[in-house]
Amino acid sequence: MPKLSFYYFEGCPYCARVRDYMAKNNIAIPLKDIRKNPSDRDELIRIGGKNQVPCLVIDDKPLYESTDIIAWLKKNWKG
Repeated sequence: MPKLSFYYFEGCPYCARVRDYMAKNNIAIPLKDIRKNPSDRDELIRIGGKNQVPCLVIDDKPLYESTDIIAWLKKNWKG
């Protein structure tokens, strides 16, 4: 399984969509709130060049857009 991290912030409806999917499917990925932790925001910018969320980082490669993230999880999650 690749190394995964999920960058989000509370109140983001697209982030909530992904987090809801993860909760319903028992997917446990490290969560990084970019508003609560400035170091997480800085890390996201370093990895992807922007602070756009939701973002699933897969082996240091960013994947944006909630529908794309959910599709990736459906295809690849083997938790």
